[in-house]
Amino acid sequence: MTTVTRSVTITDPVGLHARPASEFVQKVNESQTSVTIAKQGAASVDASSILSVLSLGIAKGDVVELTVDGENADAVADDLKQLLENQG
Repeated sequence: MTTVTRSVTITDPVGLHARPASEFVQKVNESQTSVTIAKQGAASVDASSILSVLSLGIAKGDVVELTVDGENADAVADDLKQLLENQG
């Protein structure tokens, strides 16, 4: 198994709110990998849980760190990073 990490700066003017968070969580669940997300300086949470992701209160300009563990971790991390970068 491979573990990879990606940092992403959130550009959506309203941050990672319900709709994009839902899309992100859906993509995580489809990936069949273990993914955590953390706001810089905070503890990481399970990225497959919409409530956990929303609990981070991610706003525009926040830097988040994605950690992906599993097969195809590199590709999954890149896809999730691109999804977060293209919100907004």
